[in-house]
Amino acid sequence: MNVKQVSVVMSNEPGSVLRMARTLSANDIYIRALTVAESSTFSTVRIIVDNVLWASSVLKDAGFTVSLNDVVAVGVPDTADGLAHVLEILDGAGINIDYMYEIRGNRRHLTPDGADMQLFVFRMSDNNGAIEAFSSAGIKVFEQGDLSGI
Repeated sequence: MNVKQVSVVMSNEPGSVLRMARTLSANDIYIRALTVAESSTFSTVRIIVDNVLWASSVLKDAGFTVSLNDVVAVGVPDTADGLAHVLEILDGAGINIDYMYEIRGNRRHLTPDGADMQLFVFRMSDNNGAIEAFSSAGIKVFEQGDLSGI
């Protein structure tokens, strides 16, 4: 139940992310989530898209350095303590978070009890263990296909 994330390494200079976004939009690829981590010389852009293989292909053809990574997308209850609750599950399982970010889009994803949830992407020390811990705790874990329509 891992989700594929596209990671794009590029020079840290004006217009780099714009060129990536234009490449994706010219190929009718929708960005569902995005985060940028930078250093003084390069940036790593991590994206969740509606068509992973096509995005990877067109970005490589455009000269970007691209890799695919497994991440976990989960529904976090849209409450004041929702994120803390999800993080407590990981802590209890002894799983470290490498990074995380929120998925943008339609925020009306209902939990089994009818409540709204936020969608977060996690990269962790043990993705499979996290999926097991989340599932056991009743936290919705999303699959790749679930995210294409968000």
